[in-house]
Amino acid sequence: MDLRTVVRAIPDYPHPGIMFRDITTLLGDAAAFRQAVEELAAPYLGAGVDKVAGIEARGFILGGAVAHQLSAGFVPLRKKGKLPFHTHAADYELEYGRDEIEMHLDAVQPGERVLLIDDLIATGGTARAAVRLLQYFGRAEIIGAAFVIDLPDLGGSALLREDGVAVHTLIGFEGA
Repeated sequence: MDLRTVVRAIPDYPHPGIMFRDITTLLGDAAAFRQAVEELAAPYLGAGVDKVAGIEARGFILGGAVAHQLSAGFVPLRKKGKLPFHTHAADYELEYGRDEIEMHLDAVQPGERVLLIDDLIATGGTARAAVRLLQYFGRAEIIGAAFVIDLPDLGGSALLREDGVAVHTLIGFEGA
């Protein structure tokens, strides 16, 4: 199945000029959801993934399913103030603002092999902040970052690759 056919496009959301790519339609289609999870996990089968880190919120849904496929633990990367234990935060710029994400300091042990998962990569700000968090104090070995959707014109996947992170995407949409 071409996953592009089950991703809804919402123009001018959340701001004029933004074409929001909504994967809730993909998640609601059992066959498409299964395919996306299998395709996200496939390159990492047998790669010794210890943890899958998912970025709030859609990365939780996908990341949890991929972690299950890989028999790995799951690390939630949340918006600031949502985690109850000792945390570390990283800030980042969105294509339409600024935000912060954080993780528990004990979520990743030194040397663990971590796969980063989210629904979409645009400018790369969130994903790069996630990589910084996971590598905080030299903890995680990032073995890759996987996304359902790449918006290559916004340059995020290229920036991650320049940072030395292998990037795997399932589909791309040209333009912003």
